[in-house]
Amino acid sequence: MYEGDGKWQEYAGGYTDMLAQRGVGVSARKQEKQESKPREEKTAGPVPQAKRKLNFKEKHALETLPKTMAKLQSELLTLSEKLSDTSLFTKDPKQFDKISTRHAAAQYELTQSEEQWLELEMLREELEG
Repeated sequence: MYEGDGKWQEYAGGYTDMLAQRGVGVSARKQEKQESKPREEKTAGPVPQAKRKLNFKEKHALETLPKTMAKLQSELLTLSEKLSDTSLFTKDPKQFDKISTRHAAAQYELTQSEEQWLELEMLREELEG
């Protein structure tokens, strides 16, 4: 701590320990005055939280996910119809692999979209009341 006149003094402990060890000084007198005043107890009531709203990205996703899910469902129906052709694998194995890979990917995308939409919808309902 700077003592003035180019002197520095080290004190063990924190700020209040320094004041106790120093015993004098402007800061020490302020500390004594504060301790002599009776403290007022503040009542700790429930702290009102700021009302959270859906952000732009969440609102946009909530609006667009149903359309995306409908597109994926129609694509899955089309792919399932193509896969139901029993001769597709024997006629064109590469096409069969391509369709089956896309079917699996579309099914995964649909599942992810449904889960995301459900989470956002539950959040929206929770925030609205």
